[in-house]
Parts: sequence; structure tokens; C-alpha cells
Amino acid sequence: NMCTGAAYCQMIHMLWPNKLPLKKVKFDAKLEHAYIENWKVLQESFKKLHIEKDIPIQRLVKGRFQDNFEFLQWFYKFYTCNDNGEHDGYDPKAMRGGAGNIGPSAGRSPAKRSVAPAKKAGAPAAAAVSNVKRSGSNTNSNAEVKRLQGELQDLTLTVEGIEKERDFYFGKLRNIEELCQDKEGDETHAEFIAQVLEILYATEEGFGGPGDEIEGEEEEEEQEEY
Repeated sequence: NMCTGAAYCQMIHMLWPNKLPLKKVKFDAKLEHAYIENWKVLQESFKKLHIEKDIPIQRLVKGRFQDNFEFLQWFYKFYTCNDNGEHDGYDPKAMRGGAGNIGPSAGRSPAKRSVAPAKKAGAPAAAAVSNVKRSGSNTNSNAEVKRLQGELQDLTLTVEGIEKERDFYFGKLRNIEELCQDKEGDETHAEFIAQVLEILYATEEGFGGPGDEIEGEEEEEEQEEY
């Protein structure tokens, strides 16, 4: 759901309602071109707020785990630094006209999180966003705000667990690779080692090497600019 960009737009609108036109956000977006429009709305709000953060739109809309996880981590820290907890009257669903469902699925309890205390006037939130100022006060109910905050933290904890598991198995594969490389000159097991390395280096659609992914992304960006 995060690759659509809609949830990020809602969170920015909650902090600075005058800086993001929520009516332009497509909460029911199902196609990639609609996701791109949402990200561009977010990008424009960043410019208005003087937030120096590059949004890799072409990578995020693909829904790849690593790209979206990295942006989610940054946004979580950014939101936490700028949130003063004054959302008692903010009703996210009403603000978006009842469209979409970007909260957690029914029956799922979001992770609890304490609301950050209000920041002192003039104190910088973070190096990249020190010149961002809150505009206007927020009004409406706190219930769905907590759901959104809970989902954000829940997603962060989930991806952290997946990342640890990924690193564990990657370490195992790396050990196998080094063992095979050490034995490459051994004619006794040459065929077996070649088969193992062939499996380790095999790729499939959507899981190419880093070089292939970067090259593909550059081609996509060139096509969009054209």
C-alpha cells in the first residue's frame, strides 16, 4: 500500500494541511500512472515546505521492498520529529471524503505508540527539515490518526524482522560461495562446484543484479523525461 504514495500525502496533510491539496490525491489508485500522480503531489508539498529530500518515484511505484522500506524509514523519523501530537480533531477519512482505506485491516490491532511531546518554538526538527514551520492548527478526531501511526510503526517493525532474516540467509549463501571459490582449482569436485555457483549466480525476472536494476531504472527515467 505504501507504494501508492497516498498514505504519505495524508500524513503530510495532517501536519501541514495548507501545504498539500488532499483532493488531488487518488486514494483508490490501482495503476502505476495513478501512483506517480500521488507522488508528484507529495513532491510539490515538499518543495513548498523546503524539505530537502529526493523522492525516487520511478523506483517506489514498482513496489519493490527495499526501495519502499528505505523511504518508509526516512519518513518515520521525519514524521516523529515534526509531530507534536495535536491531532485531536483531525479525521483522516472525512478529510479524504471517505475514499480509500489506508489504515490497517479490520481485526488487526496496531502497535501502540506514545505521542511525542510538543516541540519548543524555534527548535529544529532535523538537519534536513530545520526550516519547516507548522502552518495552522489541526482540528477533528484522534482515532484514525493513531491507527495510521500504529500501522506505520507496525510496518517498520515487520520490515526490520524481514531484513534480519534476509541478512542471516545471505550470510549463509556467502559462506557457501567463499567455500566454492576456495575449491575452484580442485579438479576432483570441479563439476559439483560449478553447479553450485551456477545456482548461486542464477537470476530471474525482478531479481537481477544491482547493475541490471540501476540500468533498467535509468532507461525508465529517460523514457518518462522524453
